[in-house]
Amino acid sequence: MGNPAIAAPSGTDVKLLAMEGAFIALVDAKGTVVGWAGGTDTVLGHSVEDVIGQPVAAVLAEGEDCERLTTAMQPSRGAGGWLGIVTARHRDGHPCRLGICVWPVSGAIGAAQLLAAVEVGQRPWWEVSLPALQRFFDDSPVGISVTDPYLRNVWINATLERIIGIPQARRAGKLLSEVTELPSSVTLPIEARMRQVLESGAPVLDYQYVFKSPAHPGHDHAYSASFFRLEDAFGQTLGICTMVLDVNDRWRARNRLALLNEAAGRTSRTLDATDAAQALAEISAAQFADRAAVDLLDPVPKADEEHVPRFEQLVMRRVGLQSAPDRCLGPVAPVGSLLEYGPTSPYTRCLAENVPYIGPGPDAQDDAWRAMRSQPPADDTFSPSVILIPIRTPRRPLGVATFTKRQQEPFEYDDLVTFEAIVGHVAVNIGNALRFAHERNIALTLQRELLPQDIPAGSALEIASRYVPADSSDGVGGDWFDVIPLSGARSALVVGDVVGHGIHAAASMGRYRTAVRTLASLDLAPDELLARLDDLIIGSERLSPSEVAQDLAGTGATCLVAIYDPVARTCTIARAGHPPPAVMAPDGSVRFPELPAGPPLGLGGLPFTSTEVEIEDGSVLALFTDGLIETRDRDAATGMSMLATVLSQHRQSLDSLGESILTTLVDASPDDDVAMLLARVRGLTPDCVATWSFPSDPQAVTRARSVAIDRLRAWQLDFLEFPVELTVSELVTNAIRYGSGPKVRLRLIRDVEVICEVSDDASTSPRLRHARTTDEGGRGLFLVAQLARRWGTRFTPEGKTVWAELQLPKI
Repeated sequence: MGNPAIAAPSGTDVKLLAMEGAFIALVDAKGTVVGWAGGTDTVLGHSVEDVIGQPVAAVLAEGEDCERLTTAMQPSRGAGGWLGIVTARHRDGHPCRLGICVWPVSGAIGAAQLLAAVEVGQRPWWEVSLPALQRFFDDSPVGISVTDPYLRNVWINATLERIIGIPQARRAGKLLSEVTELPSSVTLPIEARMRQVLESGAPVLDYQYVFKSPAHPGHDHAYSASFFRLEDAFGQTLGICTMVLDVNDRWRARNRLALLNEAAGRTSRTLDATDAAQALAEISAAQFADRAAVDLLDPVPKADEEHVPRFEQLVMRRVGLQSAPDRCLGPVAPVGSLLEYGPTSPYTRCLAENVPYIGPGPDAQDDAWRAMRSQPPADDTFSPSVILIPIRTPRRPLGVATFTKRQQEPFEYDDLVTFEAIVGHVAVNIGNALRFAHERNIALTLQRELLPQDIPAGSALEIASRYVPADSSDGVGGDWFDVIPLSGARSALVVGDVVGHGIHAAASMGRYRTAVRTLASLDLAPDELLARLDDLIIGSERLSPSEVAQDLAGTGATCLVAIYDPVARTCTIARAGHPPPAVMAPDGSVRFPELPAGPPLGLGGLPFTSTEVEIEDGSVLALFTDGLIETRDRDAATGMSMLATVLSQHRQSLDSLGESILTTLVDASPDDDVAMLLARVRGLTPDCVATWSFPSDPQAVTRARSVAIDRLRAWQLDFLEFPVELTVSELVTNAIRYGSGPKVRLRLIRDVEVICEVSDDASTSPRLRHARTTDEGGRGLFLVAQLARRWGTRFTPEGKTVWAELQLPKI
């Protein structure tokens, strides 16, 4: 081969000429080989004589590669350089792959190009062209960094400079922790993992970290790094290669999904609309917004109300607000503020047209954004970037959620999609909370209206009561209490607890309470009263039209009935699956009487038992439902012990005692209703009761009238002589005429009324009738009914007692 003048290859490409197994060819302008040097015999199996004068494309390639190489070798194609890899055919027939580089030349022989080739199977292809490798690294979407064994930076590619924002010049020769732009909270953990890779040789893959990089100073940005140990051909450690990916989109998508799940979860755990709104604001401000506010219509439309806000005026109340720390966004309307907007306000259009808004925030003087007549300005008056999302259920709008951000990092469309999904989930929970609050208010109103409004006062009892509704997702329960006046100055104290919660339980409570008052008016013993109430409840179940109605009706209850007799100073008690009452003696000792538990009402088939308990004057009876003593964290025995402690340590009025009990035993948000009835008992003194026994003889009527008049005068109640004399005369006459037994008993009781009682051994009940003008009798009970405030018959094991109450005039 001659000695033409050849344009020298670049310094990096000259290395190719020195490679073992490489060869070069001198090609003329027609693409014919005019010179050859190197290992053709070892690479292709051809001698120099075989290739001289042959087309270079035919020698070095075949098929499509031959055509591609012919085109690339044309002088007009450019200045040359790395061409790539082609497939050639060895003389013995097996294929071999060659890496090709071309340089333009000039000389007297008219050669056009100098071609160099190396077998790729023998040498890595990147050894053929280091400039190509450099361009590959710089164009790669992966950031690459190489450090020495001491973790000092040797080289980074252009991609890493771009995604992190720190040039090579500021990192060269430094540890990562020495780069001032990077926080130590990021660099120290990374260096720890690099040392781990140096020591173990095991790579660390997909280590993720988040920080405000110089390339993204306004907000956190997510990256993923993988670390590999670099070694030479002899296994010596050269350093660490770090590959960094920008995974911010993946990180944000994962955060959005987590945010959606968190918002749906937190707001679904509460049935309070304000709590759900505040949870939405807190979650949003912690993740994607600098400030979040939730405003609901004022008043919020009811669940069954088709409500469209009037376009000329929108009134909302702020129920949720949260700002990220260190964000200066200007003044903000606090929670509870009433905000009013005009027809051109984005708030009004957002809610009325059900269209979200994303865009720049308003100026301070933008009247379309400002609240028209509210004292505090709307929170986005000074916000540079705003998203408004309507909060609504399928049938009604509820309000608007406002998200704001600083100007440096404005909201993007992905943020709008995220907030729409979050608000959509939360709107369902807020709607459910509002519906629950509406139903709870109805149930609570019904419950309070059905409870006794005026507890009758008497000289024998001092009464105090408390009712605390449940504050749980189950709604208001059916707990009740009652005080029922009975004959003979007695009183029935009742507490009960209906199965279930909500409106149906409150309605059932009203039915049961009415039934108890009706049965108590018959002067039944407590066990008999509970037995008849049990029959009524079972009968109402059988009348339910369907099993669904039975489930909703809240059928079944527990109940306790205690009848206090101030004359005998005893209390007769029966219970149906209800906790026993507490009795605090005047000395402060507290006991829970041993009473048969009895089955809950509504089961049927099991008996109830009454127990008579002696009660000292001044004792306090505490009747209560299980919500007072039993909670999720406290069993009934512990609650009863706590109740006994409170009762024994307080010497105060019943009202104060009731407050002390609730403060000690009831949480601020109880899971179950609490009904409590406190009664301080006072027995009637002997001089307030007079009892006589007369033979069953008509002549005894005169004697009965006489002793009754004498007792009235002793009580200084002379003004009642006529009605009492007439009442005693008629009742005793009836007992002698229609009763049985040798004796008739008369008892006068002075309480808030004068009570006349006449007893005999007969079990027949007298009845009131209107006598005809020709009848000689039959007017006695009619006259008694006219004179007495009320009258009736009480049956006893010995017979019956007919009684009448004559009211004392009010002083």
